[in-house]
Amino acid sequence: MSILKERLSDVMELPPETPQPNVYPLSWQSHTAKLQEVWEASLRENWDPEKLPWDTLDLDSYSWEERESIAYWWTLLSVFDASAPPVFAEALVKTYEVHEEDPVRKCFFSVTRDEQNHEIMCGLAITKFLGHPDPLTYEPKTELGKRLQKNARWLYYNGGRYWTGYKSAVPRYDLAVLFSSFLMGEIAAATIFKQMFDNSRELVFKEAFRNIGRDEGRHMAICMAVMERDYPKMGPDNKSVITKQIRAGYLFLSAVLFEPPMDFWDLPADFIDNQREAEEVARGAGFGIPTYEAKKENWRNAIINLKGVLDRYNIPFPAIPEVDITGEEVSDTEMDDIIPVF
Repeated sequence: MSILKERLSDVMELPPETPQPNVYPLSWQSHTAKLQEVWEASLRENWDPEKLPWDTLDLDSYSWEERESIAYWWTLLSVFDASAPPVFAEALVKTYEVHEEDPVRKCFFSVTRDEQNHEIMCGLAITKFLGHPDPLTYEPKTELGKRLQKNARWLYYNGGRYWTGYKSAVPRYDLAVLFSSFLMGEIAAATIFKQMFDNSRELVFKEAFRNIGRDEGRHMAICMAVMERDYPKMGPDNKSVITKQIRAGYLFLSAVLFEPPMDFWDLPADFIDNQREAEEVARGAGFGIPTYEAKKENWRNAIINLKGVLDRYNIPFPAIPEVDITGEEVSDTEMDDIIPVF
């Protein structure tokens, strides 16, 4: 038996307005030329991780300890870069729901696609070095590998907490706030991938880091263009949220760019020692992970660059004492509060 439904078209000449937020009605407004230029660049610069020079990679030249250590770094990266396609897909949906201009939607589509490439790259590197398609069900060959697998389990557990929080956070924030959080990740990414390109021995990795770094540069340009458009008219409430998000971004992204703050990340006491040991092994095998001091300096410089951007718009910058940066104190940051991405 069919259910009778009210047919507005029988009693109205035109339909009522669609309740918002909703992707309808569609329109194709275009006001920011820089974003259209970035979209066109993304079409020209698209690349395929599976077509990199993998035939130059001689896995037999690595010990199992070296293979497990290098695969661990890609596993660490995957917590951030390989989770980015769904993260940006959520943000892409939001750009439609709030009826952003056409070039913004195009750019967020391009970022989602770029991040899919980065996820594929993580998966290819892990699969080739371990001879297995994921780091959790792989059977470690060395004692170090067993400890690194435990690290990986805890990383993915924390990543799951982030994803749960992110899904609930995106609807609560204006796009202007989201873009500041995205910029935090993009500035940081530009730092690490340039270093990895410079210091890695393998051609296939150098090519990957060159491409990924170029992608992140475009993503940063997207954030900057939208910020230049929106930040001059931003109110004080959003500015205070951004201050908190920058502090949260430091805590979250430090796990890959520096070392995870143990009072924020839920990790076992031996986590950092295991990671440092793996990094030393990987560096000895020609894989260009920056040293502790280099990571600290790079992270500090990236944060100073971000501060320079936000200072233009009189947005208070948080204190980040871990890298000797003073500012407004932010406390009680929780995993379910954060929206930065890498």
